[in-house]
Amino acid sequence: MHPFISVKEPYEIAPDTFVVPTIGQPPGAPVAVNLNTVVIRAAEPVVVDTGAAVIRDEWLDAVGSIVDLADVRHVFISHDDNDHWGNALAVLELAPQAQLVSTWFLSERRSDTDIVPVDRQRWVNDGESFSAGDRELIAVRPPIFDGPTTRGLYDTKTGVYWAVDAFGSPVLEFTQYADELDRAFWTQGDLDFNRFVSPWHTMLDAQRFGDAIDRVASLRPIAIASAHGPVVRGEMVDEAFRLARELPHIDPVAHPTQADLDGMLAQMAA
Repeated sequence: MHPFISVKEPYEIAPDTFVVPTIGQPPGAPVAVNLNTVVIRAAEPVVVDTGAAVIRDEWLDAVGSIVDLADVRHVFISHDDNDHWGNALAVLELAPQAQLVSTWFLSERRSDTDIVPVDRQRWVNDGESFSAGDRELIAVRPPIFDGPTTRGLYDTKTGVYWAVDAFGSPVLEFTQYADELDRAFWTQGDLDFNRFVSPWHTMLDAQRFGDAIDRVASLRPIAIASAHGPVVRGEMVDEAFRLARELPHIDPVAHPTQADLDGMLAQMAA
């Protein structure tokens, strides 16, 4: 087990749609951050992102509690960061019928170390879709992202949108839904996290960025699942889009400093 990252019990956020929640909080850190993934128990089961390799055994057990890994048919990787790609090869090994749903660019960026046979790949670019048997899943890039290969995923059957690194928020402890947090805490956390992962927000044209938000908002998602925060649902979905529109007009968020690291190391030593 990892000393400060733990996998929690999966929970259902829409019919046959489950968040596999992971929470990390180093000693001395004032807040915790999620490293979530999603499993869709479709006619052709889908794993959406594959978590971090450092928690592989626990993560695979959690996914296996939702669906038999041998039955998984699609492994959708939103982008090539290690906390989203970490267990992709392990799932493909356990799911011999599964295809890796990625892009040419993502495959190229991982090809120096992680080789996936081309006949086990499916390339789905932003705006394209694929079938999971009983539903169409559409790759829709979120307006906020930290990697050039990023695509989110919209489930046309349930209305759930996987927003990758967008619309995250730190938490004080494991929390399933954003509406369970103090609203002011969530608002600040959402603004902070969006600025952390998208430091280019200060260079944005507000109109064009608003168009990118409108593209996702027009899907009318019933819930937004983020890799790095509780699920946003109900009227808070519209609030998340409203907060995102503020990004071109606000300053960058301050990052932790060496003094913060020294404090964390002191607590770990204690």
